[in-house]
Amino acid sequence: METHGPLGTLWVSFGLIAFYMALIWLNTALGLFLTPLIAGVPVTWLIDWRKRRKGELAETERQERTYQG
Repeated sequence: METHGPLGTLWVSFGLIAFYMALIWLNTALGLFLTPLIAGVPVTWLIDWRKRRKGELAETERQERTYQG
């Protein structure tokens, strides 16, 4: 079995620590930025639907939001 000594073990351990720290940071950043997009869009649709149902949105706003030529 080949060995690279204590310096090689330390080098690999620092590399793995840096890798896992970057992985945790990336997953945290994606969660912070993507969660509002995924959760916010359907909530906005729900709020607009409730306003349309109550008659709080003007007719011109409804026509501007739909793109059907």
